[in-house]
Amino acid sequence: MSDIARRNQPPMDEPSSHRSPEGGGVGRFLLAAAIVLMLVAVAGATTWWMYSREPADPTSRPAPAASASQCPDADLTVAAAPEIAPVVQAAARTFNQDPSDKCGPIEVIAEEPAATAAASVKYDVWIPSSSAWVTLAGVRGAAYKIDGEPIARTPVILAAPAVLAAQLAPGGQTSWAKLTAGAASGQIPAVTMPDPQNNTIGMLSVYAVNKAMARTTPDAGIAQLRALTLRSRLTDATSNPAQLMTRLAGEWNANSVTSSVGVFATTEQQLKAYQASKHTVELKGAVPVDGLVEADYPFAIAHNNRDADLTERLRAAITKAALTRAGFRTTANPKAMPLAGDPQQLAAAAAMWSGYKSLTTQVLLLIDASGSMNQKITAPGGRSTTRAALLRQSGGIAAELFAEDTSVGMWFFGQPTPSSPAHVESVPFGPITSEVAGKTRREALGAAMARYRAADNSGTPLYQSVLDGVAEMQPKVRQGAVTLVVVLTDGVDGESTFKMSQAQFMQKLTAQQDPNRPVPVLSVGYGPDVDMKALNEMSAATGGAAFAATNPADLSSAIAKAFLAAHAPR
Repeated sequence: MSDIARRNQPPMDEPSSHRSPEGGGVGRFLLAAAIVLMLVAVAGATTWWMYSREPADPTSRPAPAASASQCPDADLTVAAAPEIAPVVQAAARTFNQDPSDKCGPIEVIAEEPAATAAASVKYDVWIPSSSAWVTLAGVRGAAYKIDGEPIARTPVILAAPAVLAAQLAPGGQTSWAKLTAGAASGQIPAVTMPDPQNNTIGMLSVYAVNKAMARTTPDAGIAQLRALTLRSRLTDATSNPAQLMTRLAGEWNANSVTSSVGVFATTEQQLKAYQASKHTVELKGAVPVDGLVEADYPFAIAHNNRDADLTERLRAAITKAALTRAGFRTTANPKAMPLAGDPQQLAAAAAMWSGYKSLTTQVLLLIDASGSMNQKITAPGGRSTTRAALLRQSGGIAAELFAEDTSVGMWFFGQPTPSSPAHVESVPFGPITSEVAGKTRREALGAAMARYRAADNSGTPLYQSVLDGVAEMQPKVRQGAVTLVVVLTDGVDGESTFKMSQAQFMQKLTAQQDPNRPVPVLSVGYGPDVDMKALNEMSAATGGAAFAATNPADLSSAIAKAFLAAHAPR
């Protein structure tokens, strides 16, 4: 647990098919975690906090246990993803002299690819549910070579009980963007996805969501923030779709499960298998048109394969007809997106998504509204804008990232006239779900960021605002919640009647600290003119941290990158 956390916690189709589905702190990196809260606060909000470490590949965390061999005398051992294993096992049995004999020359073990990739035991042949697993296993020293084209494919789809599916995909069309908007607005009651570090559907879904969001905006940072909106709204981020369908197969009342199951990612093959059994709870599915990805099933041969001839004969015995009967496709969909050229990119995205955690957060946002925020800059894409305008745009999007159990308030600080106060309350502190002037606090935050303006001649009462912010939040510190002051400024304290020296400020800030009611200050220096030395000392004195965003034109990307980096698992 981080020092901060510790101190605060004493088209819709109905395909048919043929078999049952089978399924398969902030650490010592305080700076990264601080960046998250600072930059996302700049954008308008976040209540998510994380136990951080360097991003890792999907096999760096506990994977499903590897299966034990039942036929030690087999000439060839094969690991196959659970959903395709029955087809491979049937092909292997054709080599048995006695068809009733469980063990023959070929043993086929049904095993999740993450377990195979992490296992110390290596197989002669491996048929995972994505070619990416073969490369990722190679990073760990497991030497497999993919032989020819994948033997099977199946697209990743979004599935849901029929009533909800009609809402998600009217006219038989759906998209990741539509799912994200529905989840964020509460129109979709629940969304679940598998863990991308341990499940191919999860890994491919995360990749597809990020690609889909990139199509909605030319700004990469905003796209990442939108993808994280879906992650923040997941009801279950570790669900196994095959197990979920097994549960649904036993249900008799569709209405009783629609709200709890909601929408979930699965594959066309798994949905076909479910639909073929004519269960009471009807499921429908659609391929997201803005992010079509396929699970492919490569035939990978170990470099130390014990029987090349038997291996070749096994591949020939796995027929297209058998694969089609099991619900797979045997040709590639020309509309499917190619995966990242470097599978480590998939691994990094999977690690960040999997490590995304939440803690109850109480945060006061202090946003610089001094005149320098009206400085002209060049935004991503080359358009001319101001720091304030870029902040308004990013803030409106990031406001959706607040968790439902967050309490938040927002002040704008600046002194346009000598008689003006150091700061004004833009959104009063309180639960994100409660009302402010007839709106939810989340809506109020978005509205406040939309009307945010900086007065041209306004001074920067930074120090006084921080002192007041800490004093405001200290009485609110409580067990089990992270209580923070997050400040964004593009300049230095000065040009106001509240101006004080850094020494005076640090003396007051230090005297104000209460070890029983800690309120870390997380600060971001926005632009080239900020006094980062002062921000670093200010944050360090409270147990927080500071971060420099020297190029304000990259604000959105900086928000997203920091948010992702700080959500990598330990």
